[in-house]
Amino acid sequence: MINFTKMHGLGNDFVVIDAINQHISLTPEQIRLLSNRHFGIGFDQLLLVEKPVSDNADFKYRIFNADGSEVAQCGNGARCFARFVRDKKLSDKNEIRVDTNSGQLLLRFDECGLITVNMGIPKHNPVDIPLLTEQEALIYTLAVNAKETLFGAVSMGNPHAVIQVNDVKTAPVAEMGQALESHAVFPERANIGFMQVIDRQHIKLRVYERGAAETLACGSGACAAVVIGIEQNRLDNEVRVELPGGELTISWSGRGEPVFMTGPALSVFDGVMTL
Repeated sequence: MINFTKMHGLGNDFVVIDAINQHISLTPEQIRLLSNRHFGIGFDQLLLVEKPVSDNADFKYRIFNADGSEVAQCGNGARCFARFVRDKKLSDKNEIRVDTNSGQLLLRFDECGLITVNMGIPKHNPVDIPLLTEQEALIYTLAVNAKETLFGAVSMGNPHAVIQVNDVKTAPVAEMGQALESHAVFPERANIGFMQVIDRQHIKLRVYERGAAETLACGSGACAAVVIGIEQNRLDNEVRVELPGGELTISWSGRGEPVFMTGPALSVFDGVMTL
């Protein structure tokens, strides 16, 4: 029997498990079953709270997609992670440092109950994304489904491509997202964002996440979209990102600086599952 908590960040939903005070060993097949919204619990990602591996960290944060694959970053999940360790009294700190498979994250509570995540420094070099191209560019061109597609690319600890669209409501998120997510140019697959610029402080965004299809919100995707928009001189340094599930505030000062994401995280219910 495993105790778990169902949580969400702007509708991007998670199952969060304390893997410090109970033994957890889940196979990809078990994760896929649990993620099924008809036969399991249902979630976009499964999050594990583990003991830290670094001396200066409070916890380790691990993320598994609904398809059972492990990934290194999830921004909405990071806020839920922070809320979980506070609610379960695993930590009473206002600032929490966590190890991830792509480095460390700093999670901070504010007086309004919102959580700000230091998402780290974006990586633009194609080899770091990874993106199979010889030279870094603000805009890349690729033939997808026999159509020329323009996109920006960046790593936020996980690979992202962002396409600018005139209207997110009519953007071909399912078709284009699936084709580009698994395109050979992304050897580790990629999260695909569809960004509509409203003005320099406001965008609308939909994201097709690798291993999970379209979700109601993607924190690292919001960060990636703002970074790419700033790089392309379409956005200012602080931007309100409107996602299907709600809003995030993303701020970035430019190259070599970390991205900060602020938003809510809520618990839905606690449960016990038997495998």
